[in-house]
Amino acid sequence: MSKRILHASVAAGAAVLTVMVALAPASSAAPDSAQAHRRTCWATHYGPIPVGSTTANGDIFDNSKNTAATSLTRRHQLPFGARVKVTNVLNGKSLVVRINDRGTFKHTKQEPKCLDLTDGAFRRLGGSLNPDAGHIVVRQKVLR
Repeated sequence: MSKRILHASVAAGAAVLTVMVALAPASSAAPDSAQAHRRTCWATHYGPIPVGSTTANGDIFDNSKNTAATSLTRRHQLPFGARVKVTNVLNGKSLVVRINDRGTFKHTKQEPKCLDLTDGAFRRLGGSLNPDAGHIVVRQKVLR
């Protein structure tokens, strides 16, 4: 597949910002596996949380609801109240979660972490808590 590169430099004071964007031709085929891989991320789960704990937005934490924390490693953070359709890549199961927390504090280079789901949402998507798989590979779509 041939690609055209658009290159732009913007000078701001002493710093220069260079942006390179790869533009695929309009008739390009389906995305290759590397492109598809970049659209996936790891969804983890909370695990045991003390009863009565609160989330970052002040909600009482309920590990059975369809809620999630937006990963601290993602840029830009999803706002509280955002609804996100999460789909397990392995089995196609999906559900909509509401962002009410900040979390997923550990970073991995293998795959970006995007969401920390409640245990209930993690299970409903097909994640295993026993034995604990630790994460599932998901696609996500922020709903308006």
